[in-house]
Amino acid sequence: MPAGYIIAQIDVSDAAAFEEYRALVPSTIKQYGGEYIIRGGKQEDLEGSPNPRTVVVRFDSFEQARKWYYSAEYEKPKALRQAASSGNAVLVEGV
Repeated sequence: MPAGYIIAQIDVSDAAAFEEYRALVPSTIKQYGGEYIIRGGKQEDLEGSPNPRTVVVRFDSFEQARKWYYSAEYEKPKALRQAASSGNAVLVEGV
């Protein structure tokens, strides 16, 4: 079964609130069997609009990634992230 990936590019506007998000979210990802593939780090924007932070999280399937994103466990952290940053997030089926 192909893996599911959440890919987010984020521009943080409230660092303190975003740190609260960062403290809460890893346990929710682990609960749904996900793992960070990329979490910040050095980045060079080659095309398109720059976003200072990229995160990639891998789940066992597209469906499992979707369950995590819409889960009750991620609801509060997601609201914190949305209030503390702007950007894009996509769910992608991998190979």
